[in-house]
Parts: sequence; C-alpha cells; structure tokens
Amino acid sequence: MDRRTVLAGAIAVLAAPLTAEAQPAGKAARIGVLSFGVPEPFREEFRQALLEHGYVEGRNLMIEYRWASGQTERLAGLAAELVRQNVDLIVASATPSIQAAAVATRTIPIVMATAGDALRTGLVNNLARPGGNVTGFSLALIELAGKTVALLREAVPHVRRIACVVHREDPLHRGFLGEVESSARRIGLHFRPFTLGNATELGGAFASMGRDEATGVIFQPIFAVDPQVRATIVRLTLEYRLPSVSGLRRFAEAGGFVAYASEFNDLPKRAAVYVDKILKGARPGDLPVEQPTHFQLVFNLKTAKALGLTIPPSLLLRADHIIE
Repeated sequence: MDRRTVLAGAIAVLAAPLTAEAQPAGKAARIGVLSFGVPEPFREEFRQALLEHGYVEGRNLMIEYRWASGQTERLAGLAAELVRQNVDLIVASATPSIQAAAVATRTIPIVMATAGDALRTGLVNNLARPGGNVTGFSLALIELAGKTVALLREAVPHVRRIACVVHREDPLHRGFLGEVESSARRIGLHFRPFTLGNATELGGAFASMGRDEATGVIFQPIFAVDPQVRATIVRLTLEYRLPSVSGLRRFAEAGGFVAYASEFNDLPKRAAVYVDKILKGARPGDLPVEQPTHFQLVFNLKTAKALGLTIPPSLLLRADHIIE
C-alpha cells in the first residue's frame, strides 16, 4: 500500500459523517448489539421493538450480537468485530460495553441502551446535544447509591454493618463506593467495601462478610445484569442471611431483597426508537441523551420471609411493586 492510498484512507475516515445514512430502499440495515451480560431478555424484546418500526430480521434487518457474559476483557475484541462487520450502528449496554464501542469507532453511531452515568464517564459532554457519535440513555446510578443505604436501614432497622460490592472494571465503581460510604457514615453504619473483578470472587467476598458480621449488602447494578450472577448472589445472600439491595428491578424479581431502580423498564423499545431515527438519517449527536425522572421501589416479600424479616408497613405503602 503506497503513501497516497494511506492518506486517502485517513481523509475518508476523518470526513465520515457521525450518522448512519438513511437506508436505501431494499437495503437491509445491519445493527450490532454489544452487551456486558448475556442475551436474556434484551434480545427478543429488542427484536419485537424493531418490528414495530417495520424492521424484520432476515428481510430488511440483520443483527450481529456480541455478548461478553460479564467478562470485561472480551469487550474490546467484540467491539472491534462489530466494526469489521461494517454495521450501520451499534447498540451497547452497560458502561464498559459502551466505552469499548466508543474506543473502537468514532464514526459508527452508538446507542447507549443503559449507561451508568454518561457525563461522569465522558461518553458525552452534554445531555441535550451530546455531539459525536454516542447518544441514548444514562441512568445516573451514583446518585441512587446513597439512597439505597437509607432504604436498607429503613427496611431493616437492626442493620449496623453493611458491605458494598462493586466491579473494578466499571469506571463508576469508585464514585459508587464513595457515595455509599459517605451515606453509611452519616447515619452511623460500619462500612466494608468489596471491589471484585468477576463473579467468581463472590464466594470469597461473602465469606469475608460473614466473618465481619455484616448485616446487609448493597450491589453495584452491573453485578446484577447477568441472570446467572443474580442467581449466585441470591443464593449467597440467603445462605449468609443478608438482606440485599441493588439498582435493578430484575434483581428483586430474581430473589434480591429490594431494588430501587429507574423506571426505564422498556429500554429495548426506547433503544429501537433511537435506532429507527438514526437509520433514517438523524445524527446521534443531535439526539438528546435521556435520563430517568422517576424511580420505583420493589420489595421481594418471599425473600424477606426467608430471611426472617418484617418490612415496616409504612415502607410497603411506598412500594411501587411487591413480589409475593
């Protein structure tokens, strides 16, 4: 390859628009999906949501799925694969996945199907007009972290020593820990942090919690994304008799004690709206990043009973959803 060819290629990359061109009639759109977790249940919900916009997989739509199954070290390679597949846009779920996609390409549009905090992590510089090639949904999870401490104390008044489990590969883990610690100290609770690299370390962390006589545990939501990890957490919390809290509704549905989560329960549908707009020519940098304005409180009464806990009636009255 001569110097002129390299220069021409570089100019083409710099000049590429930060949008997928409107799909010509008869051409199938190619979407890449990059997820920190596993397919369930996003895959089918997303496919159905796209169907509502007229995209039929196998006819005018092709979807390339890449799932990291909670292994952050795989994300860079998976993102690069999608770029090589020449997808029209990438839908990425969870902050590490979005970051991997953003590093892999500055020209292919990226739809965030859940970022922990797009501003704090520098994925966008402005929510109203993000610019660049990234837009979608930002959950501001750090702000919720402190509230989960007070919620756990209110639901379980005898709580005195709490643990907090975060994922070291998530760029928000330090901010999450800091918020939980300051909230715990403020109401007089002993705080013990656990910064883990993957789910295989959960057993050791719970053993340490047992020795430390922890009476409650808070999980960074990224640890509750994978259904297999959720099942492991639920099993261990019941074994060690620890009431648990996380910021993902599915955590409580899977058997966690309580969840305090955003009302973005229809993220596949919302992501499909962004996908449709971009495929029809919208620039991702012109599409505002959405943030939740309402949150829901979910209790699992079956888990409370298994732990021998009685949730105060006044708190149950505030619940948006109760699992019995």
